[in-house]
Amino acid sequence: MNARLRVVLEEAVLPPLVALAVAFVAGDLLILIYGQAPGAVWRALLEGTWGNAYGFGQVLYKATTLTCTGLAVAMSLRAGLFNIGAEGQLAAGGFGAAVAGLALPAGTPWVIAVPLCTLAACVAGGAVGAVPGVLRARFGAHEVIVTIMSNFIVLALLNYIVSAKLHVPETLHTPEMHAGQVARLSGVIAGFHGSAANWTLLIVAAACALAWWYLFRTRAGYELRAVGLQPDAAEYAGVRVGRTWRNALTLSGALAGLGGINFVLGYKGYYEDGFAGGAGFLGIAVALVGRNHPLGVLLAALFFATLSQGGLAINAMVPKQIVEVLQGIVIIAVATSVPEVRRVLRNAAGKLAGGRA
Repeated sequence: MNARLRVVLEEAVLPPLVALAVAFVAGDLLILIYGQAPGAVWRALLEGTWGNAYGFGQVLYKATTLTCTGLAVAMSLRAGLFNIGAEGQLAAGGFGAAVAGLALPAGTPWVIAVPLCTLAACVAGGAVGAVPGVLRARFGAHEVIVTIMSNFIVLALLNYIVSAKLHVPETLHTPEMHAGQVARLSGVIAGFHGSAANWTLLIVAAACALAWWYLFRTRAGYELRAVGLQPDAAEYAGVRVGRTWRNALTLSGALAGLGGINFVLGYKGYYEDGFAGGAGFLGIAVALVGRNHPLGVLLAALFFATLSQGGLAINAMVPKQIVEVLQGIVIIAVATSVPEVRRVLRNAAGKLAGGRA
């Protein structure tokens, strides 16, 4: 076997597969405890997701958002940073897209409105991500703490703006956009009727390809990965580490913000408080299982979206919380084997130890 291929299999493919195997064994035990046959439960999960058009449409819809938040976390981890603020960045992106759609005049052609709303989502998410990037680069503030706190600040601020200034009476959502809405897949594929799957998935797929190109085919991406592996050596080689950190977290925020268009442009047509619904935090799991590679993130997003939708399909047989247990086991098992995460945690521990001293 080719040595390079062997390394890829051992470091990138084997750990997630082992984690999934451990999770499903644990799932089998829980299902048996509830007095059900594991085979029947897993069959029901697959039939409720990939086995029918509506369920598959819901998987695609959920995977679209998770791909963006997963890419956001993966981009920061590649730079040796841990962005836990994807939840707030996702919400900011959705709000930015909604405001842009409200500002455009009715009847604006979609070829103009959709790119403008998408750009607004990326700018809003990127602005939120830039704050911890600047604080890390200029003052050494640890991005884990800053991004955690930014979630509370951003979500609370958006809640205030919507509830006090920009909402439909007796709701917690903005008025419907004047332009920029994207059609659902059910308009072309009748079987998707009722599902929220929409054509923003093509935009997200393009973003996934661009993220791969940026990371592995550009000088900036090479510098980002070099800083993530060894910042001191990268700085010695002439890389501006602080600027790379700032750019990485800004780009990470923009990718998370992009996920907001899936709900705002493709599903509801307005921003609704709380729409993120944990997708930002689940993006951490997506990035870890996807081994911080854009293609891996895409596949991991489909996996976690399948579990999320499948939990609804098996709820009549076993509690849907079993799916959450599986997700937690996968996260723990994979996180312990991801080098970028171990480096980030070691750096954080070193900073905390230095502060106590």
